[in-house]
Amino acid sequence: MGSDLNSLDGFPGELVTVDVTDADAQAAHIAQVAETHGRIDVVVTAAGVAGGGPLHLIDIEEWDRVQNINLRGTMLTIRAALEPMIKQRSGSIITIASVEGLEGCEAGSTYNASKGGVVLLTKNLANDYGRIGIRANCICPGFIDTPLLRGVLDALPFREDIIAQHKLGRLGKPEEIAGAARFLAGDDASFVTGVALPVDGGYTAGHSYGIAEMMGLS
Repeated sequence: MGSDLNSLDGFPGELVTVDVTDADAQAAHIAQVAETHGRIDVVVTAAGVAGGGPLHLIDIEEWDRVQNINLRGTMLTIRAALEPMIKQRSGSIITIASVEGLEGCEAGSTYNASKGGVVLLTKNLANDYGRIGIRANCICPGFIDTPLLRGVLDALPFREDIIAQHKLGRLGKPEEIAGAARFLAGDDASFVTGVALPVDGGYTAGHSYGIAEMMGLS
């Protein structure tokens, strides 16, 4: 997180920058949080980077960079948070994957592989730790209107085609992902675990070919 977030009104905690690929740094920071507050109730793993291309053209170092941040970084955060959660026999783990972790897309092998790994890692967490009161769920966003996405989409000639694949006809908003995370973190989701939840404006609902428009639904 950037230091500019320190100015957010009403933000309930301290903001600390940690390299998610550094196992020792992750463990030390989360241990400090647990010691300060006495417990860890919720962890959300949201660090991620884009990357891709057809497999035969992918640079191996770029592949490793994406996997290290998106998948290994997620694993290291959760691994560190599990220790206090196991002791208290409760907790909610929320990972952020992607619709591209649920289905393939052109030139998406690097990113899709990392996010598909996050989805299945989350399901395994639900299997392993549900018996001691720890829930694990995954949010799979569609295309969300952020500076990172705009930097990618604005350079593409088929930007509007991508947006059109969201059945609500627009990009998502960051706060819509935050709302899903808040639900999964709270008591209203106390019987929800092992779920990969698309928050995608209908992106994964199916394919559109213009037939509905031909029938007057426009």
